[in-house]
Amino acid sequence: MTRAYVDRRVSDLTGASRAAEHAAELWGLATPVMIRHGMNAIFRCGDTVLRVATPNAPAQASIDLATTLEGHGISVLRSRRERAIEVNGFAVTAWPFVEAVAAPIDWTEVGVAVRSVHDLSASSLPEQLPQPSPTDFPWWDHEALLAEVGGCLDPAAEAGIRAAVVRHRGWDDFVGSDAVVVCHGDVHPGNVIMGADGPVLIDWDLLCRAPRGWDHAALMTWTERWGGDPGVYDRFADGYGWSARGDRHAEAFAELRLVAATLMRLKVALADPAARPEAERRLAYWRGDVDAPAWRAQ
Repeated sequence: MTRAYVDRRVSDLTGASRAAEHAAELWGLATPVMIRHGMNAIFRCGDTVLRVATPNAPAQASIDLATTLEGHGISVLRSRRERAIEVNGFAVTAWPFVEAVAAPIDWTEVGVAVRSVHDLSASSLPEQLPQPSPTDFPWWDHEALLAEVGGCLDPAAEAGIRAAVVRHRGWDDFVGSDAVVVCHGDVHPGNVIMGADGPVLIDWDLLCRAPRGWDHAALMTWTERWGGDPGVYDRFADGYGWSARGDRHAEAFAELRLVAATLMRLKVALADPAARPEAERRLAYWRGDVDAPAWRAQ
């Protein structure tokens, strides 16, 4: 099993804050202010953003990846420091803060960029960077997650989720085949910044090797399930030069991402009651509620 670059949430926020403070002092930055946390704890220090995480590979790999991608003409953030800092088990890297412009994301250009990512050879990426199969992502072990959150599921919601899992049995039959490409791993609006010079892809922690539909899947349900703007996926597909609608793997990835998103939100809710309302929004969909509300990212 190969683990993604980062696949564990930051749970020790006190430790993460201390790591950010140490890095900011060492680098002469403004006092860090946490702006969000999940797999990474993200802090802003003026015009610099600090990413604090516990990666499964040397943090230098993320810095080297940005350099490699930029060298291939892919718009990404370039590290503000040549090296990462290790603080009590946390890795801290520094990146520019990009102010988003008022214009909507140019999804056609994002599609062009993702196509460029898929055209990369795996051997061109930093040697220390993990290139897992998404089958190794723990949140794609649906049966294990169902077992963990089973006590929180009512029969109707569980039946809807299990029906989706059964519907897409064999979703992972690409393992060992040559039908895989280098994928960003998590293409959705939260990982795209619309800057003055166009869209920038961020958060490459889930880079993996999978069929190209993997990077289409999140956007295929974005409008209908997450309340996104109409036409987002169509514009992305136009830029990419191919639509994944009707592709067996992509359709499976799209629906099973929804399964994973629901079960992971339920898992978080077991420890954090504040996550329960969003979990309930998602369960309504699996119960077949015709008035099920759109989901929220948080």
